[in-house]
Amino acid sequence: MLSHEPLQKLDIIAPGSIGAHLPAHVAESIEGRDIVVFSVTDDASDTADFSARYGFPMEDCANTIVVKYKKDGGEHLAAIVTLGSLRLDVNGAVKAVLGAKRISFAQRELATEQSAMEFGGITAFGLPANWRVLVDAGVMERRQVVMGAGIRKAKLLLAPSVLEQLDNVEVAQLTLPPDAPAAA
Repeated sequence: MLSHEPLQKLDIIAPGSIGAHLPAHVAESIEGRDIVVFSVTDDASDTADFSARYGFPMEDCANTIVVKYKKDGGEHLAAIVTLGSLRLDVNGAVKAVLGAKRISFAQRELATEQSAMEFGGITAFGLPANWRVLVDAGVMERRQVVMGAGIRKAKLLLAPSVLEQLDNVEVAQLTLPPDAPAAA
């Protein structure tokens, strides 16, 4: 069961009304899963602002980042779930796991159009079936994580094991060690 001291202070969205708040494809994807959906203010949707306002440590805040990569002569999209406290190794680990020839962060318009979600609220739930979803191993070490809900004005609270229930999820080490030097 999920827990967090300020959980009772959150504006939890009742399971029966989730569909009225979230994009239909996200609501459908989380239906029946052990996930708490709650409202947040738009100005506190970004990870650091959310952490400061709602009291969740950065280590429990997961971001879903969309990348575009080239492989086998075609362009593809993938989602990467990583903790807000870690640095993603896009050109090393992520590129290798995807088997990509080239990789870059997807442009905002492409990410939102293809996911049918709001920028800053993209989640692993409800993504197109042809997307690969990579989850950093560090996410799986947490007892619970908070992540986007498809819109900026809501978040999902869940045990990381719920992510493994998605059909297209792969768990891998995708982040740099905390003591790795910053890129020049």
